[in-house]
Amino acid sequence: MRRGIAAAVVLVGLTAAACGDETREDLVVTGTPPPTPYAGSLNVPLKPPPEDGDEDEGTVRALQASSGAAGRALECDGDIYEGGGADRWSEGDGGSTPEGGLQAYFDIEQADVPRSGYRVEREESGRVLFSFDVDGRTKVAVVVAKDQPHRPGWGPETSASCDPAELPASFTDSKDYEIWTDRDGRRVATTKVSSSEGAEHCDWQSAHFLGLGHGRDSVLYARDPEGVLGTQLLTSAYDADVRMPADAHDTGYRFRDWRLWVTPDKAKVYVRTPDGVEAWPRTKEGTGCA
Repeated sequence: MRRGIAAAVVLVGLTAAACGDETREDLVVTGTPPPTPYAGSLNVPLKPPPEDGDEDEGTVRALQASSGAAGRALECDGDIYEGGGADRWSEGDGGSTPEGGLQAYFDIEQADVPRSGYRVEREESGRVLFSFDVDGRTKVAVVVAKDQPHRPGWGPETSASCDPAELPASFTDSKDYEIWTDRDGRRVATTKVSSSEGAEHCDWQSAHFLGLGHGRDSVLYARDPEGVLGTQLLTSAYDADVRMPADAHDTGYRFRDWRLWVTPDKAKVYVRTPDGVEAWPRTKEGTGCA
């Protein structure tokens, strides 16, 4: 159910938490009703997600179709980022209340979204919509249902979320996300520009990856000051001190003291720093380590 970002080169290990009915006090709050609460049905037929390699895999259309009412309840500034239905679970994994079902969502799915501050947005026979709102707009939606086939008790039926850049900085700053901003200081969707430190299990911590776009149109670049990636992974050499090309233009994208410039030639991008200009080369297809 999840869509990868362009710089998906970091292996993250997750350990499942124990399921049950214990819920934190701050998981569900009273909150303030949004100006335009979701008014549609919570029982929306789902389409199965595309299989690996299918041309629709990870597309907005596929995520909307496989996330049902949760996807429809979102109020994203951009496109839906993640969404889908829940896996099966065993007796005792679900909750005895809707709130317990929301806790089961986090225990079972291990979703990378905020884990507190949800509000009941809509209730329907046997289903409840929980939403996490930012400035009165739903950015994460979880529909929990009671006693569905192969899902005993209360638990997740569908879930969906907006781009991480639309979540609070207090959340994304606590994760591995590097959220870029535009020239006006607005947070930029990770499907437009994303970056990450190289994976520790590859011994690539000194490297940095930067992705532009998403899906089949994404392009990945790398900063490699210590040469840990080498020519086997880069299309050309990283250069820490270059002259800015005459045909380069400022994208307006900023991350800390980095400023991103691009040229019509997509072989490299240029990052202006307080010390000068760096040339980050494009990576080869299938960048990864064993």
